[in-house]
Amino acid sequence: MSEPFNTWQARFEKLRSNKLFEGVVISIIVISALVIGAKTYEETSRIEQWLLYLDVAVTVFFLVEILIRMAAERNLVSFFKKGWNVFDFLIVTASLIPMDDSEMVLLARLLRIFRVLRLVSMIPELQMLLGALVKSVPRMGYVVLLMFIIFYIYAALGSFLFHNVDEFLWGNISVAMLTLFRIATFEDWTDVMYATQEVYAWSWIYYLTFIFLTAFIFLNMMIGIVLDVMQKESAQLDFDSGEGEPAQLQALRSDVHSLKAQLDRMEAALAERNTASPPPNSPTDSAKTD
Repeated sequence: MSEPFNTWQARFEKLRSNKLFEGVVISIIVISALVIGAKTYEETSRIEQWLLYLDVAVTVFFLVEILIRMAAERNLVSFFKKGWNVFDFLIVTASLIPMDDSEMVLLARLLRIFRVLRLVSMIPELQMLLGALVKSVPRMGYVVLLMFIIFYIYAALGSFLFHNVDEFLWGNISVAMLTLFRIATFEDWTDVMYATQEVYAWSWIYYLTFIFLTAFIFLNMMIGIVLDVMQKESAQLDFDSGEGEPAQLQALRSDVHSLKAQLDRMEAALAERNTASPPPNSPTDSAKTD
């Protein structure tokens, strides 16, 4: 019973690691995303039934694919130890919610949108990018905190100095922070500056110093943090795949493989010699002794 099971498990494992199979899965994910986007157009109402059939076919394919991946694992518990496998399982399970019920149709459509995120679980490079982004968040938190302090100080100054110029933009500190966010994103910030310059000619200093701190310094600090983490994640990915190993380690691996090959040849030669030589108490040895 266990022998056929191991045979099928090996076949499923080989199918899961097949590049063609992975390409088909990625293509189906893209098709699923296109189907979801097509449903947002009114012109597709006449082919809505065909889109529904296609959505069902995609759902069935994802169900079969996740079952193949689960069957390829030697232990089902190890399958759920990987976060991306759990994510894929939840997405596929959520896609089984029927869309016929009017109360569940909106939830089902929203859950089907997240099937596009399965591209991340299928492509290691995207996993590396997402992992770098997540690992960058704690380090960026200190930069965000410092940015908030700068925003708060400039917002307080702006509300004190410019509230008589434009109450809508500088009426209180919360509105002033929104105005500063608009300035930091360069959304018509010159209009805000020109309005205050008509009353305070020196107000350009306020805007330029704020833009210099936020847009040039803090933004570049965040970019630097993300790039640093991405470089480390990329080096780790190359090391795991064996591409980023040091030259000494690669040479050591080569020496170990060559030494193992020599030991195998020596064992084979000894086994062949022992087989060819007669045993110690053979008749030939007795005759020579007499």
